[in-house]
Amino acid sequence: MPQNSPAPSLVWFRQDLRLDDNPALTAAVERGCPVIPVFIWAPQEEGAWPPGAASRWWLHQSLQRLDGDLRDKGARLVIREGPSLGQLQKLIDETGADAVFWNRRYEPAAIARDTDAKKELRTHGLVAESFNGNLLFEPWEVATREKKPFQVFTAFWRAVLSLPEREDPVAAPTSLRAPKTWPASIPLDTLRLEPRIDWASGLREAWQPGAAGANQRFEQFLNQAASRYKITRDLPAEPGTSRLSPHLHFGEISPRRIWHDVQGWLPLARRTGAAEHGETFLKELGWREFAHHLLFHFPHTAERPLRSRFEQFPADNNRQYLTAWQRGQTGYPIVDAGMRELWHTGWMHNRVRMIVASFLVKDLLAPWSSGAKWFWDTLVDADLANNTLGWQWSAGCGADAAPFFRIFNPVTQSRKFDPHGVYLRRWLPELASLPDKWLHEPWQAPANVLQLADVVPGRTYPDRIVDHDVARKRALEAFKSI
Repeated sequence: MPQNSPAPSLVWFRQDLRLDDNPALTAAVERGCPVIPVFIWAPQEEGAWPPGAASRWWLHQSLQRLDGDLRDKGARLVIREGPSLGQLQKLIDETGADAVFWNRRYEPAAIARDTDAKKELRTHGLVAESFNGNLLFEPWEVATREKKPFQVFTAFWRAVLSLPEREDPVAAPTSLRAPKTWPASIPLDTLRLEPRIDWASGLREAWQPGAAGANQRFEQFLNQAASRYKITRDLPAEPGTSRLSPHLHFGEISPRRIWHDVQGWLPLARRTGAAEHGETFLKELGWREFAHHLLFHFPHTAERPLRSRFEQFPADNNRQYLTAWQRGQTGYPIVDAGMRELWHTGWMHNRVRMIVASFLVKDLLAPWSSGAKWFWDTLVDADLANNTLGWQWSAGCGADAAPFFRIFNPVTQSRKFDPHGVYLRRWLPELASLPDKWLHEPWQAPANVLQLADVVPGRTYPDRIVDHDVARKRALEAFKSI
């Protein structure tokens, strides 16, 4: 570096792939020095949960778009591969940087890595600072009167609402000061994030990764779905949810931006009687906060149940059942439709997630972890905190969990939330000609109805792998045993 040139700052991007409301980037810009944005691919540092296949596909697209956004501001994304601390130190040596800024992550392996990195960098006299760019509130900022973590969402949410409002989001910088010389960067393709055999066509059809896609989806939600959210969010055939989960996971939009903009939308919603829908949506954002709260305070839950007695649960590791569930071949239309939607789009409607999870851990008595691992690999919004909370809730072994006797009846759920079978017919074309009366439970349909619909049980559509009534009784006995 030239002797009088100000030392640059490194901004270490991870799950904050945006320029808008990015505290680490803001801190670097405010120093008035050159800014070098960096992404380091180090999946070996993720512990037992390196990114799954669908997440890797998304990450490739998002990094590509982040680089484009940075170039529009006069910068670029420097990509490296290898141990994070080692790559940061190499970049410091190459550029003369004297500061490293990043936004915090809350997975156990990430916390350990970041703590070591901050200590090592500061030991060598560098500025090393981390920020909250991914949550509304830090997990340690919300506590019971006894200064303990919450384990029930209602009480947690009440405490959150009593806290002071967050600061307004900070807009993206208008430009970024570039260094005199850019350090070397490896091509994005070198990371091998995209599949060798292209199975991602359905993902490309369904999603637009990146900050622009996140903002477009959020705007569409506010304009078209937010005013009916409380009614339509449980209907898988309706575009009633925000579908922001993958954008939030990769940090393409900040929760603070969402909170702020929904709060700005609420006055108009109150005049039209739609305020309760916006408040319900914000509560769903609260569940995301609760999930991170739990994972931070109970890090073992990524691998083991929060309620230790559930480690003795008599699970049935039936490989054939698990495979049928994964492939959407259980014989229960709502379960199979959900699993096929997941495989094709990398996403599943939340109501259907609860149904398929209940079916796996209660009808099939499979370990909750086997479902969590499959979701981890196939979901574009695979998030360790949310994935853990959802599966332990379904299994009854986590915080604020569903009681063990709550076993979703897949037929009842299907009739209630997809009464006309629009969702089922979309993902199960082999059943599309069945009348609504029989669509939800084709095994009950008369032979002449099946024949007219071209449905041959066991051939064009699978027979049920279990009888729900029998499976329910078996599950209740298993739960009572612990």
